[in-house]
Amino acid sequence: MMNNKWRNVMAGTVIASMLLSACSNEAETTTTTQTAVNTEKQTSESNAQTASYAQNFNKDEVMSFSIDVDEDAWQEMLDTATEENYIKANVTINGTTIENVGIRAKGNSSLRQVAGDDTTDRYSFKIKFDEYVKGQTWNGLDKMVVNNMISDASYMKEYLSYDIMSYIGVDAPLFAFANINVNGKTWGLYLAVEDIDSGYLDRAKNGEGEIYKPNNDGNMGAGGMGNPMGMGNPPAEGDAAGAGDRQPPEGMEPPSDTNAGTGTGTGTGTANSQTANTRGEGGRGFGRGGGMNGGTNGVSLVYTDDKVSSYSGIFDNAKTKTTEEDEKRVIEALKNLNAGTDLEKYVDIDAVLKYFAAHNVVVNMDSYTSNMGHNYYLYENNGKISMLPWDYNMAFGGFQAGSASDVVNLAIDTPLSGVTMEERPILSKLLEVPEYKAKYHEYLQEIVDGYFADGKFEQTVQTLDKLITDYVKNDPTAFVTYDKYKAAVAELTKLGTLRAESIQGQLDGTIPATTEEQKSSPNTLIDSSSIDLTKLGDDLNKGKGMNGGGPWQGLERNSSNQETKKAEQSDTTK
Repeated sequence: MMNNKWRNVMAGTVIASMLLSACSNEAETTTTTQTAVNTEKQTSESNAQTASYAQNFNKDEVMSFSIDVDEDAWQEMLDTATEENYIKANVTINGTTIENVGIRAKGNSSLRQVAGDDTTDRYSFKIKFDEYVKGQTWNGLDKMVVNNMISDASYMKEYLSYDIMSYIGVDAPLFAFANINVNGKTWGLYLAVEDIDSGYLDRAKNGEGEIYKPNNDGNMGAGGMGNPMGMGNPPAEGDAAGAGDRQPPEGMEPPSDTNAGTGTGTGTGTANSQTANTRGEGGRGFGRGGGMNGGTNGVSLVYTDDKVSSYSGIFDNAKTKTTEEDEKRVIEALKNLNAGTDLEKYVDIDAVLKYFAAHNVVVNMDSYTSNMGHNYYLYENNGKISMLPWDYNMAFGGFQAGSASDVVNLAIDTPLSGVTMEERPILSKLLEVPEYKAKYHEYLQEIVDGYFADGKFEQTVQTLDKLITDYVKNDPTAFVTYDKYKAAVAELTKLGTLRAESIQGQLDGTIPATTEEQKSSPNTLIDSSSIDLTKLGDDLNKGKGMNGGGPWQGLERNSSNQETKKAEQSDTTK
């Protein structure tokens, strides 16, 4: 029988154990609570940062950019722009200065077009806030671009395109006009655009998912095109390029997503994709069987097989750090997309339909909907894919446009150039489903009603004209004179108004909605003879017609003599 002494000892032990357990639980609870508080605080701070930079992209105002940089370094960057090397600068945006920022010329064929013109140094630029200071951002944004509006005499095409995208609910990048000064001297009026990278991912997608920029501009020799310019193999945007690696001028790029001799489309690359992709911005090289002989490389989103190497045009251009598991999810989505199976599981249907509704309203053929197959981002999250808009300076008929009527009356159900619907599955497979096609038409109607009808488009253009007209008038690096700008604004207003009228007719059934039906009933189309597309941009006709034409193949554009001389530039900006 247990004596009282041991009974008291055991009781004390139990009580002590209970007290220790209570203290431990309390400490654990406190730690967990503190961790949650810290996490919530970090998330709140991150959201506040993002909201801060987002507020600075006020599309109703002109942003101010002041670039303070060593004069010799700036000139060296301009002189070697095709090498796309960053230089260090201090950049002040709307009064906030960020020191030791990376800045470089950006673009692909547009960059080389400026480089080949000794009358101008008006490059587009990429600004990378953390190039020299790790983790540095501008209020949460890591990269942005400022675009020079080349081939857009109206200055408005890209702005309006992103605005229409945003109107219908597409997660478009943020944008605003920006007046740029370099070392205290006016450089010119540009369009500032949020780069679709980690900052965008945090803002628009809560940091979730993966982003790719499918690109195959280096694929020459397909379709009998060969290498007519005698060019070297151009790199993806962001890569260094030597003197022998020149791109053709804007509009003369080779078709992407075409076989270059082998016809297999499978590639032969052996890079280990199990390792996370750390190529960074724009992708680098053709490490998995891409390049000249890489077949389709995936940019068309056509499924070929289950090999990662067959989609180097996508995966070599990842904007986030991806693994083979991430890439396999994309391939699985493409496989089901092309088969038309479980579409709602593998495609963000609503997002894609909204994207194509806005995209086809503005008629941008320097894109996925032509044989170029590029200038879009592919977003994947939890196995679902969708598309994000990018690069719209050639919208409103600026690329492969044929005649003004071809632009105005582009068939909403077959809105392609140089390719078939089967070659563009993320569009065709969705429109094959009556429910999705009807929803796509609803979004088109929503854009027409809310953005164009009753003079709304004209009012928007007039508002933008009032906002930027003085900046354009005093733009020392402008590609066009002020008079040409005003003429382009008037022409853009007419073009947009007639485009909306044609879309409405196609939705109502008074105008055919497919290319073949339009060919059979040309008298039903909107009369666009009053439109002169050449007024919308000095370089609109340069090189067009080389890339296959699609519904406009063999047609001549209604055009007058091109105005090819750029406006004189102030010596103070050189």
